[in-house]
Amino acid sequence: MVNQYSLRKKAVLEFLAKKNTALSALAAVVARGGLTKPLTGGTYKINERMLADLKSAKWGDHASNLGPILAYELAQEAGGIPAFTVDPVVVDELDDLARISGLPQLPRRSKFHALNQKAAARRAAKALACSYQELNLIVAHMGGGISIGAHKQGRVVDVNNALDGDGPMSPERSGTLPAGDLIRLCYSGRFTFQEMMRMVNGRGGLMAHLGTTNTKEIQQRVQAGDKKAELVFKALAYQVAKSICALVAILGNKPDAIVLTGGMAHSEMLTGWIKERVGFLAPVLVYPGEGEMEALAQGALRILNQKETPQVYT
Repeated sequence: MVNQYSLRKKAVLEFLAKKNTALSALAAVVARGGLTKPLTGGTYKINERMLADLKSAKWGDHASNLGPILAYELAQEAGGIPAFTVDPVVVDELDDLARISGLPQLPRRSKFHALNQKAAARRAAKALACSYQELNLIVAHMGGGISIGAHKQGRVVDVNNALDGDGPMSPERSGTLPAGDLIRLCYSGRFTFQEMMRMVNGRGGLMAHLGTTNTKEIQQRVQAGDKKAELVFKALAYQVAKSICALVAILGNKPDAIVLTGGMAHSEMLTGWIKERVGFLAPVLVYPGEGEMEALAQGALRILNQKETPQVYT
């Protein structure tokens, strides 16, 4: 991915030119976090150690690795202004108990939509006139993948590994599957490794059942009387609600609020079904959309406005 650096940098500079925005006009540059070592949440000032890990792909190779590299270079060209990354996908604040699975070889890992989950949690805290660190929240990010986290006084102490298929099914991911049946399918000789991976992540969930990931289309099919579409879409809501309720045991008490966010939260049909099942626990706040660009900007502003201290990557 690092080989695409020049191409991507050119695209950013061309975009700034179209917006009549000079580098010298910027106060900071902020980028999506790449695959680094596991980190606690927060805004990190991009440093040489982080850049070295991203360039070497020590923790994995992904397009997002280019974000901090580009941000740092552009910040230097802008006169040495700060460069940040906010709540990267590798945020890991799990309690030790949450890491244990039934096999020592397969510990549970924290891979989730940290940026939008934490942004939605902060938005909920503002609505409740509290700080994020004061509240216990359950946040469900519902997009192409679905991650549901227990936010305990500012830390995500338990969350499903949405990237690797844990948790509810989603528009394109299968979610948790019966382990024995999955193993037998893998060794059936019917599918290659790549095909199995694609079935779990990309061709699973709503796509596998209904042939589409478009929730608007599915909602229209339900409204037109398609019983299969209704059953599968309700099953997705059922699984999300079930996962939300399971996290109440982790928090040790009823949450202060339940937050539904992500692109699928635009569906009032889906959020309505979820509310019917979990509304008895706490107020349900719905913040549709990804909101990740805004979350990046807000993370940088908290540092520039001295409301937070930047984290250091070591």
